[in-house]
Amino acid sequence: LEQIVRLMRVAPHMRKTRIIVVNAPLGTDAACSAEQIKERLGCEMIPVTIDETIKAHQAVDIKAAEAEAQEYWLSKARKIVEPTKDEIINSARFYLAIKDMMIKKGAHAVTSSGCMGEPAKGCLTFSKLNDLGLVGACEGDMDSTLTMLMFGYAFGVPGFITDPVFDTSENALIHFHCTSATKMDGPAGERLPFAIRTQPDSDLGVALEVENRIGQDVTCAKFINLDTMLISTGKIYKVTHDELGCRTQFWTKVNDAEKMFHNWGAGILQGGTMAL
Repeated sequence: LEQIVRLMRVAPHMRKTRIIVVNAPLGTDAACSAEQIKERLGCEMIPVTIDETIKAHQAVDIKAAEAEAQEYWLSKARKIVEPTKDEIINSARFYLAIKDMMIKKGAHAVTSSGCMGEPAKGCLTFSKLNDLGLVGACEGDMDSTLTMLMFGYAFGVPGFITDPVFDTSENALIHFHCTSATKMDGPAGERLPFAIRTQPDSDLGVALEVENRIGQDVTCAKFINLDTMLISTGKIYKVTHDELGCRTQFWTKVNDAEKMFHNWGAGILQGGTMAL
């Protein structure tokens, strides 16, 4: 009964949701339209400039950022590889800035298409927000932001935005990205082991290498065009640390990887890399 009620409450929750969109939204055309989102789902998009995030970052007391970095990241990491302590503190400062901005604007989610630049890469910020039961979404991806909100309201767990690739020789769908929650069971769950790394495309900033559980069932979903939920499932059977990929990587077994590859988007999802 509790599960059914949670599903019934998704729509009312969405109607009360405000989403901070830094720089510009990306994804399907419908999901990038503030008017269509408001009309169909009731969510409100709040535009924020990169300059506003820089000013918010500068306003955060450095001592508060040092305490945040030590308590949540430095003291809990399995290891710290490339980033310096100052870089991790800078990322923690950005988290505190975005968190304060969300409180002031009454927002439950944030996504940024400027998350790879100044004042700090968004990887650590979005990870902590997702650990708390909020939504931090990479690269301005509005379709994924809405998906993460729906699944969070329905099931109380965070999402992992992925850049999926296939290995047909192993019948696998491989998921990887540089932003990952560490509490994949929800805010009350235990944190997964993680290492603090750089973001590999630039070899700069701070990103996370999270160790997901072997044997974990995975639901891969995306709410597209504000009207269709694409869904597939798999089971994690391998975790890798390939330097050619994003930091958090896990392999899932699927029924037919080649068929899935050729049917990606179920024939209805069109567009560039972000939409796909």
